[in-house]
Amino acid sequence: MPVSVPLSLLDLTRVRPSESPADGIARSVRLAQTADRLGYHRLWFAEHHNMGSVASAATSLIIQHVAAQTKHLRVGAGGVMLPNHSPLVIAEQFGTLETLYPGRIDLGLGRASGTDAQTMRALRRDGREADRFPSDVVELHGYLSGHTRIPGVQAYPGNGTHVPLYILGSSLFGAELAAQLGLPYAFASHFAPPALNQAARLYRETFDPNGPLAPEDAQPHFIAAVNVIASDNANTALEQRRLAEDEWLQGMFGRGERVFSAEELEMLRESPQAQQVLRMLDRTVAGTQAEVVAGLNALVEEVQADELILVNLAAEEQHKHRTLELLAPNP
Repeated sequence: MPVSVPLSLLDLTRVRPSESPADGIARSVRLAQTADRLGYHRLWFAEHHNMGSVASAATSLIIQHVAAQTKHLRVGAGGVMLPNHSPLVIAEQFGTLETLYPGRIDLGLGRASGTDAQTMRALRRDGREADRFPSDVVELHGYLSGHTRIPGVQAYPGNGTHVPLYILGSSLFGAELAAQLGLPYAFASHFAPPALNQAARLYRETFDPNGPLAPEDAQPHFIAAVNVIASDNANTALEQRRLAEDEWLQGMFGRGERVFSAEELEMLRESPQAQQVLRMLDRTVAGTQAEVVAGLNALVEEVQADELILVNLAAEEQHKHRTLELLAPNP
């Protein structure tokens, strides 16, 4: 039995220590083409900065590159960290994408920086930009809907393209904001699971179908993110999960500047700091096809999700493709 809701994907365009960014991007394209063929609903890329293990910092460029090499898959941002940017510039970028690939572009928005304090300064941020996030979302929506909030200022391209907006978050703030605005909400439970259930309830209970940005006949749409590894046997899935956890620790503690040996990773794994980092991956479903499908359906029921966005945690590319095949909406 397949998963009971649409399945989408989140890709960080990971770059391994021995690879170049071009290698990571090429792998993302290959995986996107597999997902396109198998009927996945959408594929989002995340904005992160100053991380050598992630190649999706210029998110709109990655989206354009992948959209050009797929046919049916919706492609978008999961998300653009709006405080890092001018709403007008993002409207122009995603309006251009929608013009090039009509009906296939999504724009998920987050209010975090996607980086550390030093890099925030390099991005010309002082830490107060997040306070403007709600008003920036409204301004951005105005450019894309053709009803600008800034008299005399339009987004070209962008004006009237109606690129769909999604609020992303890992706390109750995003759930409440999305509900007030009447927008869909995606919760980042793949790395911040503790508030998932509370956020899902708050979003549904407070959703305003007449919110200022709600489309006609708006209904709540809650997306939960979850890490997955599916394999033809359980042992392989567990091996891939262990390797994925090592990659996670390498990315979090090495930050592209240091490569840990297997022995160092083993020692690091036992530290309280590493255990805390690994708890970020608590929402991971790894196993055989039947086990993963059952786990995903249980999550759907638990939080009444309307859609799941999967983070393909398999460490090796062949196992990433096999995960997609085993969970495919249209095998």
